[in-house]
Amino acid sequence: MDVPLWLALLCIGVLGVKLIRPPSWLIAVLLLGGYLLADSLLAPVINSLVK
Repeated sequence: MDVPLWLALLCIGVLGVKLIRPPSWLIAVLLLGGYLLADSLLAPVINSLVK
Protein backbone atom coordinates (compact mmCIF):
# COMPACT_ATOMS: atom_id res chain seq x y z
CA MET A 1 0.00 0.00 0.00
CA ASP A 2 1.45 3.34 -1.05
CA VAL A 3 0.67 6.25 1.27
CA PRO A 4 1.50 9.79 0.13
CA LEU A 5 4.18 11.49 2.23
CA TRP A 6 1.95 14.48 3.02
CA LEU A 7 -0.75 12.17 4.40
CA ALA A 8 1.70 10.24 6.56
CA LEU A 9 3.20 13.47 7.94
CA LEU A 10 -0.26 14.89 8.61
CA CYS A 11 -1.30 11.77 10.55
CA ILE A 12 1.92 11.72 12.56
CA GLY A 13 1.55 15.44 13.31
CA VAL A 14 -2.05 15.11 14.47
CA LEU A 15 -1.21 12.13 16.68
CA GLY A 16 1.81 13.93 18.11
CA VAL A 17 -0.20 17.01 18.99
CA LYS A 18 -2.98 14.95 20.59
CA LEU A 19 -0.65 12.70 22.59
CA ILE A 20 2.16 15.05 23.60
CA ARG A 21 0.16 18.32 23.72
CA PRO A 22 3.01 20.77 23.00
CA PRO A 23 2.30 24.49 23.38
CA SER A 24 0.90 26.20 20.29
CA TRP A 25 3.82 28.65 20.11
CA LEU A 26 6.22 25.71 19.79
CA ILE A 27 4.23 24.25 16.90
CA ALA A 28 4.20 27.66 15.18
CA VAL A 29 7.97 28.12 15.66
CA LEU A 30 8.75 24.66 14.26
CA LEU A 31 6.49 25.13 11.23
CA LEU A 32 7.75 28.64 10.49
CA GLY A 33 11.37 27.66 11.06
CA GLY A 34 11.09 24.68 8.73
CA TYR A 35 9.44 26.81 6.07
CA LEU A 36 12.11 29.50 6.31
CA LEU A 37 14.97 26.99 6.28
CA ALA A 38 13.57 25.26 3.20
CA ASP A 39 13.72 28.54 1.27
CA SER A 40 17.08 29.77 2.59
CA LEU A 41 20.68 29.54 1.47
CA LEU A 42 21.14 26.63 3.87
CA ALA A 43 18.65 24.43 1.97
CA PRO A 44 21.29 22.74 -0.26
CA VAL A 45 23.48 22.02 2.79
CA ILE A 46 20.57 20.53 4.73
CA ASN A 47 19.52 18.53 1.67
CA SER A 48 22.99 17.02 1.30
CA LEU A 49 23.07 16.14 5.02
CA VAL A 50 19.66 14.47 4.87
CA LYS A 51 20.53 12.36 1.84
